[in-house]
Amino acid sequence: MLIRGTQIHIVTFSFILLEFCMFIWQMARYFYRLRDRHRGWYIMLLLLLLLYNVTNGLFPDPNIALPVKTQNMIAYGTTFIIISYFPFYFYKEFDLTVLRKHVLYGVPLFLILPYMLFFVIMYTINGELKKDVSYGVILPFAYSLVLLWVIFRAIRIRYRQNRNDHFYLEEISVYCAILPWVPMTVFAWLEVGQVVQSLCANLGFFVITIIFFYQSAKRAMLEYLEENAITIGETNPYLFQANCLHFDLTKMEILIIQHLYKGRSNKEIADLMSISENTVKKHIQNAYRKAAVKNRAALIYKLQSHHSSVT
Repeated sequence: MLIRGTQIHIVTFSFILLEFCMFIWQMARYFYRLRDRHRGWYIMLLLLLLLYNVTNGLFPDPNIALPVKTQNMIAYGTTFIIISYFPFYFYKEFDLTVLRKHVLYGVPLFLILPYMLFFVIMYTINGELKKDVSYGVILPFAYSLVLLWVIFRAIRIRYRQNRNDHFYLEEISVYCAILPWVPMTVFAWLEVGQVVQSLCANLGFFVITIIFFYQSAKRAMLEYLEENAITIGETNPYLFQANCLHFDLTKMEILIIQHLYKGRSNKEIADLMSISENTVKKHIQNAYRKAAVKNRAALIYKLQSHHSSVT
């Protein structure tokens, strides 16, 4: 089912609408906090995905006042640009320094150059799109497989160095989310339908979005802990904060733990924090579950101790 007057399928249009709303919301938050570079990289990914959906949904269309050749160049161009952005996203978001040479040299040489050569220069000269696509996707597809291996290896190396299960799972999740983009160049050669391409391009994005929101929440929690110098007793603030993040404790749980350290009862904590005693008990039980302990003493000890899985 197409949107009236266009070649955009309703599935693609739904993704465009949803991602446009996300883009406006994230831009508003970004301008509120310009120093949030992680949000900036995510917004760029969102913008590129929007451009991909719009151009590949609309083009080529003879009714649009733009040469069909130009429309095809733009549509394929957005595909190559977003594929080229993924290594940069991993490099910056997860600090995978192994990818630096690929970002600076590999991507321009094995992704951007083949696009310019076959999809722009050769296509302009001979006008044989299918022939140019068949030759133009060979090197990018092969290089995308190389990139997948390099990224996976970089994640494994970092995991062995840090042994942080939380970050490892986040990186692997994002890695799996970009896997559908690998056959996109092959889809172009096979002329796969718009719906299949749209689903492959966008479903992984929602995984990345969930991971981004989770990471944003953790970064916000860390800033809160650092700005307020929150700790218990003489415990090193950085160690305490790292442990709180490791066990995914909420602000309310951390504040209650501070009261527990001072030996206050549930009723005293409830009165001081203006909440019910049952609410206090619930937060304490949640903290026990997250830290895998059964009493207050064990919880306090874990938050004061160094764990090898904490970065």
